[in-house]
Amino acid sequence: MGRHTLNAMLNELYIENFAIIDSLHLSFPNGMTVLSGETGAGKSIIVGAVSILLGDRASSDLIRSSADSAVVEAQFDISANEAARNVLTELDMYDDDDLVIKRMLSRSGRNRILVNGRLATVSMLATITETLVNICGQHEHQVLLQRDSHIDILDEFGELMEERAEYSCHFNTYRSMEEELASMKAAARDRFQREELIRFQIDEIVTIAPVSGEDLQLADEKRILANARKLRELSEDAYGNLYGNEGSALEKLDRIRSMVAEIKALDPGLPLSKEILASIYFSLEDAALNLRNYLGGIIHDPRRLEEIDDRLELLGILKRKYGGSLEAALEKKESLSRELATMEHLEETIEAATTALGEKKEVLRGLARTLSDKRKKAARTLEQVVMTELKDLRMPGTIFAVVFSDDTGPEGDIPPLHGKGFDLVEFHLSANRGESLKPLHRVASGGELSRIVLALKKVLVHNASAETVIFDEVDSGIGGAAAEMVGAKLRDIARRHQVVCITHLPQIASFAETHFLVTKDVAKGRTMAGVRKISEGERVEEIARMLGGVELTDTTRKHAREMMHRASREG
Repeated sequence: MGRHTLNAMLNELYIENFAIIDSLHLSFPNGMTVLSGETGAGKSIIVGAVSILLGDRASSDLIRSSADSAVVEAQFDISANEAARNVLTELDMYDDDDLVIKRMLSRSGRNRILVNGRLATVSMLATITETLVNICGQHEHQVLLQRDSHIDILDEFGELMEERAEYSCHFNTYRSMEEELASMKAAARDRFQREELIRFQIDEIVTIAPVSGEDLQLADEKRILANARKLRELSEDAYGNLYGNEGSALEKLDRIRSMVAEIKALDPGLPLSKEILASIYFSLEDAALNLRNYLGGIIHDPRRLEEIDDRLELLGILKRKYGGSLEAALEKKESLSRELATMEHLEETIEAATTALGEKKEVLRGLARTLSDKRKKAARTLEQVVMTELKDLRMPGTIFAVVFSDDTGPEGDIPPLHGKGFDLVEFHLSANRGESLKPLHRVASGGELSRIVLALKKVLVHNASAETVIFDEVDSGIGGAAAEMVGAKLRDIARRHQVVCITHLPQIASFAETHFLVTKDVAKGRTMAGVRKISEGERVEEIARMLGGVELTDTTRKHAREMMHRASREG
């Protein structure tokens, strides 16, 4: 067996009440681990459980029918994963090199995610686990048939993702500048109509010349003028009773003061101060004087009342049109003035923005050309290594090509820029000698596609940050010698990465360093999936079953032993 250069990433996996799994605890060692079992036994359910730990959508449908909640928990060793440690440190979730992730599902909808005992969101979980585990399953087949994904695969292989991220940052800025310039040009097209409207609105506000708070002051004045007659009557009556009429309050109070003075002369012990009565008298006298002055100021002026009504009507028009208050109307005048000043310099602004956009485009073109040159160099290498892998996988006559769109458009210009440069990349294939290259989705059969996926995965996995790779039935459509080569390739990947492989092929299972058997039983009317690590002797029986079906014979057992021996020798 080959020497492993990395610590196992996924060490422990615990699953409870998930789908048909009642309770399951697995310890994953280093190297290549295989899970096998009858169809429908629950092998892919385990992958589904790992998927939700990586941030996939979780539904209450995943909870075992007899339970109210489900738990999936895993322990990872991140001692060799600096990226994971950095992410956890940024999120204040790093304790040590043992990372524990737990996801709890509830029928009530109160799902929870814990990372090292701390609550986390799904997006945080996806960020944390990005460098932990990579699952290669049927989804990889679908992705490989999508042309848009081919440029991503190439950039990952060529280690160009950082340069592409720099380009994308510039591209996003360029698009924002483009949108801003388009907005200014649209404003320029409507400039004359807009200027005319702005000037009219400014003139309207300036002509009326509102003053902040003026409407409130006028409303107070209008109320007084409208009630002038009543105010005069009340004021005259109050003044007369206080001072002007015979028997007024002040006249009576003056007599009271004289009486108190006589009492005090006869009996100084009267507890009533002459000074207090004097103070009251003078205060009422001041009040009478104020009422007399107030009466002199009350004027019944219908003309002034009409003027106030007209002014309030004008101010009301401004308030209705420009924000509901005089203060808003005054602010509107200022903003319109600023807009008008900007429009007066719009041509210069557009010219400057056009120049800046052109300069940014040249920067983008330079970055895109550099990316394109590096992609083409990486593409040639990718073609060679993939064809080497495909040759090992019994596809010797296959030609794999990375095809680029034309480098130049009309008049020698580069093609339109997009978020990843200007290249349009597509994988082409010729599966048989003499056949022309055609897009991958038009020529690859199921078995060919599985082998191409594996070839690309083996090439790319050396550059990938994830140290654990799960292969979920990537052996679809292949068998015989090709399947044996797939097993050898997986074992080769396992020298650098922890590999977990779900398979139904004995040729692949024979390469396992650790073998788990997945079973499904019915007890008391309940279906339950179970998983257990099997011994070398049990492996012979399982691989024989995979070879020969339900009834095992000495021949199939012998064949199984030979297959395991050969795999051990090749590994």
